[in-house]
Amino acid sequence: MRKIGILGGTFDPVHFAHLRIGLECKEALGLDELRMIPCAVPSHRHTPFASAQQRLEMLAAALVDADNIVVDDRELKRAGYSYTVDTLAALKKEFPETALYLIVGSDSFQNILQWHKWQSIVDLANLVIAQRPDHGNDRESEAGIKLADRFCTLDEVQCSVSGKVTFVAVSQLEISATHIRKQIKANKSVKYLLPDPVITLIKDQKLYQ
Repeated sequence: MRKIGILGGTFDPVHFAHLRIGLECKEALGLDELRMIPCAVPSHRHTPFASAQQRLEMLAAALVDADNIVVDDRELKRAGYSYTVDTLAALKKEFPETALYLIVGSDSFQNILQWHKWQSIVDLANLVIAQRPDHGNDRESEAGIKLADRFCTLDEVQCSVSGKVTFVAVSQLEISATHIRKQIKANKSVKYLLPDPVITLIKDQKLYQ
């Protein structure tokens, strides 16, 4: 069974915490491929500061040497809000025999009951909660209680096409795009927070200033 992971976000800009979470989940789940999908028009947060094309270029620069981690631009090509359920449905249609693994952070998981057609999301993919050491209450959250019968081990989820929820412990990297944008605006260095090719693009295009 082929397995594809999905990691979405505005990536405004992409940074090492995004990349490390994706890599650690890919390895823990034995994924054949990880798709990082930049969101065009988020329905639950502010409009990105960088344009869709700029964020796509930064993500491509960050992944230039990545092994089976690719940029998927389908949400940038779609009009209207970027709903996860639409993206998963499109992937399932494109890869009908493939197991999909949607990677989310604890905060996103705990808010998933507010997502557009959230029940369909769980039917289309397995949910993988990238859990940092300081987040241990996902099972006790409203979403955790609602989906209690779907929790399973890492071994079990690797045999599931969809419908399961599991955890992957990931490195706690306290890096945020908000902090990076503030650093750039204050004319401070962001080296070691994100890949050098991304920093070069930000400088060349005078982003976040």
